[in-house]
Amino acid sequence: MRLLLISDTHARPLPEQVWAEVAAADVVVHAGDWVKLGLLDELTARSKRLIGVYGNNDGADLRARLPEIARADLDGVRLAVIHETGSKQGREQRCDAQFPDTDVLVFGHSHIPWDTTTPNGLRLLNPGSPTDRRRQPHCTYQTARVENGALTDVELHQLPPRG
Repeated sequence: MRLLLISDTHARPLPEQVWAEVAAADVVVHAGDWVKLGLLDELTARSKRLIGVYGNNDGADLRARLPEIARADLDGVRLAVIHETGSKQGREQRCDAQFPDTDVLVFGHSHIPWDTTTPNGLRLLNPGSPTDRRRQPHCTYQTARVENGALTDVELHQLPPRG
């Protein structure tokens, strides 16, 4: 099972490279801050399966259609998605406490790519943003695979600068 992880798109058009990843993915995960409904509708139409949550910049229209926390079992991998996990200091301990029955937690908010494993074995992934790099050198997204009940092949992708 191929996964595409994105977050913090902030109502900006997705690059063609990301749309190609949407077409190739079995599951698209969006960790919030869509800002406008258009991308939710388009990803819903173009994804085989979409798992998404709302973020702090998402209004009532998106909150009516998306949860704050999404959970899914992906062929034995217990996935959770949330927009914000708080400051990086103490993140692993907070997430271990809040998500004890989870294998992988995808989050956003900071626009800073993140890939760590907590002391309890929870994999924390933040794909950054494919449309708003903020203070990062590149816009980014992540891909991964689920194989035999395990998350594999997690890869951070950098997008070329927009012209």
